[in-house]
Amino acid sequence: MEAEKKGKSSAAYPMNSGEGPYSYAKTSSSQRVVIDFIKELMNKEIEGKLDMGIISTSPSKPFCIADLGCSVGPNTFSAVKNIIEAVELKCQNSQGITASSKSLPEFQVFFNDHTSNDFNMLFKSLPVNRRYYALGVPGSFYGRIFPEASLHFVHSSFALHWLSQVPKEVRDKSSPAWNKGRVHYANSGDEVVRAYKAQYEKDMEQFLQARAQELVCGGLIVLIILGIANGIHHSEAGGNRGFDLVGSCLMDLVKKGIVSEEKVDSFNIPTYLMTTQEFEAAVKQNGSFGIERMEVLPHVKVNGISLNAQQVTFCVRSTLGELIKQEFGEDIVDQLFDLYLEKLEEIHPSSVAETEKTLSFLVVLKRKPISH
Repeated sequence: MEAEKKGKSSAAYPMNSGEGPYSYAKTSSSQRVVIDFIKELMNKEIEGKLDMGIISTSPSKPFCIADLGCSVGPNTFSAVKNIIEAVELKCQNSQGITASSKSLPEFQVFFNDHTSNDFNMLFKSLPVNRRYYALGVPGSFYGRIFPEASLHFVHSSFALHWLSQVPKEVRDKSSPAWNKGRVHYANSGDEVVRAYKAQYEKDMEQFLQARAQELVCGGLIVLIILGIANGIHHSEAGGNRGFDLVGSCLMDLVKKGIVSEEKVDSFNIPTYLMTTQEFEAAVKQNGSFGIERMEVLPHVKVNGISLNAQQVTFCVRSTLGELIKQEFGEDIVDQLFDLYLEKLEEIHPSSVAETEKTLSFLVVLKRKPISH
């Protein structure tokens, strides 16, 4: 656990670092495709919605951008580049601002993730020709991590489906939400689903409240959120089926005497796929932001090709490998994902990789003026 400001604690779920086949840097190309896909949409939102009044060309007042849940790259660098180009274009198109570099703001970019994130790798791979000053900010984005009114733009992609922690009830043997024999909520009882949903609602309120304090009035938040279609049962989402398959493999290792059943009973994957309706409700409940845009993004594939079973397994391992290692030790990781690959080939990778029921949606929020 990582201690945050004001006593808040949040569990850390780092993606696999390094440059090997199981690293997040090597297996997150599908996320990169979506980040690049929204570039034109984001350009329009920045052009139409970002207030020129918050942009200064004074070197002492840089335009401050935060990427929350940045991981180890390269996706974060692509997102930041797109944002900066859009802000510069906004400046150039605005009255009285020329294309001269002297008339453009300086940019300061804060890369945020948990303290266990591999910031060394992140900063070693920073683009040489970047047009910004880079800083690392460790800590959970479910709490305050920046000074008040210090940010002009916040970005986060494919991070908000991670909860701050596993709901306590699902690990409590005396609770009706105890999730015995399963590692996720998708195929569990209503009590388990409600516990996950309640944790999500708490987390979103804390996320939005923290950003409301950190963002200047008129500042923007752009989010790419992994979610689920309204009215769809959680068990039908491809990503959730992938997590269920991890649970099935762990139970097979229990039968083989490699992992204890009690250990599996206490292990739960802390993710929740929200609907657009659920997120909209959280924003309205918070009251500090206007929703400028919210739309489901079309499904895009890397080079137009579906992932095969090995590629899907590598993706899941890059996401969950460190979490599995924390809970069960390093010795079982290879066995677990070898078994995962075998099972996935039997049921066909499209059942996990294809995302008809899982979706990505784009959200653009604007900080409202503070009422007195």
